Amino acid sequence: MSDQPAYQVLARKYRPATFADLIGQEAMVRTLKNAFAADRIAHAFVMTGVRGVGKTTTARIIAKGLNCIGPDGTGGPTTEPCGLCEPCIAIAEGRHVDVLEMDAASRTGVGDIREIIDSVHYRAASARFKVYIIDEVHMLSTAAFNALLKTLEEPPAHVKFIFATTEIRKVPVTVLSRCQRFDLKRIEPEVMMTHLAAIAAKEGAKLAPDALALITRAAEGSVRDAMSLMDQAIAHGAGETTGEQVRAMLGLADRGRTLDLFDLIMQGDAAAALAELSGQYADGADPMAVLRDLAEITHWISVIKINPASAEDPTTPPDEQLRGRDMAERLPMRSLTRMWQMLLKAIEEVALAPNAMMAAEMAVIRLTHVADLPDPETLVKKLVDAPRPPTPGGAPAGGSGGSGTVHAPRLAPIHAAPVHAAPTRGPSMTAAAPALAESQLQVYASFASVIELIRQKRDMVLLNDVESGVRLVRYAPGRIEFEPGPHARPDLAARLGQQLQAWTGVRWGVSVVGNGGAPTLAETRLAERAEIDAKASESPLMQAILAAFPGARITDVRSPEALLAAAEMTALPLAESDADDDWNPFEE
Repeated sequence: MSDQPAYQVLARKYRPATFADLIGQEAMVRTLKNAFAADRIAHAFVMTGVRGVGKTTTARIIAKGLNCIGPDGTGGPTTEPCGLCEPCIAIAEGRHVDVLEMDAASRTGVGDIREIIDSVHYRAASARFKVYIIDEVHMLSTAAFNALLKTLEEPPAHVKFIFATTEIRKVPVTVLSRCQRFDLKRIEPEVMMTHLAAIAAKEGAKLAPDALALITRAAEGSVRDAMSLMDQAIAHGAGETTGEQVRAMLGLADRGRTLDLFDLIMQGDAAAALAELSGQYADGADPMAVLRDLAEITHWISVIKINPASAEDPTTPPDEQLRGRDMAERLPMRSLTRMWQMLLKAIEEVALAPNAMMAAEMAVIRLTHVADLPDPETLVKKLVDAPRPPTPGGAPAGGSGGSGTVHAPRLAPIHAAPVHAAPTRGPSMTAAAPALAESQLQVYASFASVIELIRQKRDMVLLNDVESGVRLVRYAPGRIEFEPGPHARPDLAARLGQQLQAWTGVRWGVSVVGNGGAPTLAETRLAERAEIDAKASESPLMQAILAAFPGARITDVRSPEALLAAAEMTALPLAESDADDDWNPFEE
C-alpha cells in the first residue's frame, strides 16, 4: 500500500483555523476578540447565514480558542489558538472528547437533547470547557427545543453551547433570546476573488481572471461553493484554466453572446435572435441557463439605469461594463420591467415543457414581438403628433384648434319622456286625483320624480321594468298613461299602481294605451350614448387610435363632470373628530 496521504479537497484543506483566517466577517471577529479580551464570553452563541460562509468553522475556532493551552501548556482562552497544543489538534481533527458536535438534521428528537442535558453536569474530562456544537439547529423538534430551554438559560460554568443554522426564522425566539447571535454575511466579490487567487497560487494552479470572476459569480457569496468550483476548474483545465473552460464546465453560455442575444431581442429581430439561440444551444448551452442569464442581464441593466455606479463590478469585464451602460442609456425602464416579467414566466414554462429548446424559442419569439411596443406615453404622443385625416369636406379634422385632445361631450341628464299637458279639468282627471289628495301629489310633479321615488325605495325590479317598458303618453300627478315597450311585462301597470299607492298613500290611476308613447328611458339613454360615441369617434386623436389598432372600439366615454362625481361618491367622508385638529384627549 502507498503511504501517500489521500487527496483533501480545497474546501477542507484551507478551512480557516483562526479568526485571522476568516474572510468577510470582520464585525463578528471584532466582537468575539473584544469579548475574549474582556473575559465576557457568553455561554451560548448562534451563527446564522447562507451556506458556506463559515458558521461551523467559526464554532470550531471558538471551541479551540476556549480550550487552547498554548505550546507551553500555560495559555488561557484566546482568539488566536496556537494549533499546536493537544486540545487544538484534537478539536481540529474532530476527536476531542469534550467538544461534542451534533447534527440536528439527523438527531432531531427530545431523546438526543436529553443525552446532552444529562451530560452537562459532569465536568470536562481534559479541556477547560465542555463545548456542544449543534449544526442545523433549526431541524430540532419543538419538544427538543423546549427540553433544552432550562439548561440553555442556566448552564454550568464549564459548558458552552454553539448553534449553527441557515434558517434562523425557524429557531424559536425563546432559544434566540438565550444566545448571542451573529449573522454571517455573504462574501463580497472582490474579497472572494482575492482569496481564490491566493489559494490557487498556493496550489500552483493558474486560473485566468475571467475564470475566477465566473467562479465567484456562480458561488453567490459562499466560500465553500467557490472552493469546490475552483477545485473542479483546476482539474478541468489541466494547466491554465480559462474563462471559456469554466463556462463549459458550468454549462453557461458566453456572456458576450448572451448580451448579443439580449440586444437582438430588444431590437425586435426575431430571426437573428432565434439564430443566436440555436448557435448557443449547438455549442452546449442549456436553454434554461440562457433564459436565466437573460433575466440576470435584465436585472443588471435595470440596476445600472437607476445607479450607474453599480456597473463597476469586479466580476464583470470592462467591455461588458461599457455595453451595460450603453444599454441602460438606450432602453426605457418600461421595456426592461416588461422583459423581466416575461422572462420569469418563460423560465417557468421551460421547466415544465417536454422540450426545453422549443419552449425557449417560443419565449424568444414572444419577447421580440413585445420588445419594441411603445409605452402609453410614447403612443399617445405619436398619435397626437400624427397628421390629421381629412374630413369629407376636405378640411382637416379637428377644427381650427388643431388640438389632439379628446373632449368628452357633456352627458345630458336623463329626463323623462316628453309629457303632454294634462287637462286641468275633466271627469277622468278629477276621478283619479281627488281634491283631497292634490296637495300630497304635488311633490310628484313630473314622471322623473316617480322614477326617483322607485329608486329611493330600492325596488330594482320595478325600476328596471319602468325604465325599459314604459313609453310615456301622458302624465299628471296621480295619473299615468303609457304604451308598453316590446319587453314590458303584462302586469306592469297593476304593479306600478299598487306600489305607488302603498308608498304615497294615494290611489294612482295607471292605464295602458296602444300607441303614441315617447321612447323609454332606456331607449333615450342608448340614443344619447350613440350620439356621444359618434362625437367621440369624430375626434382626430380617436380616429388615429382606431386606425392604429384595427378592431378597437369605444367602450366608455366620460365627461369631466362624471369623473368628478364618481370620485366624490367613492371618497371617504371626513369625520367631525378628524376635522378638529385641536382636539385634546386629556380635556374633559
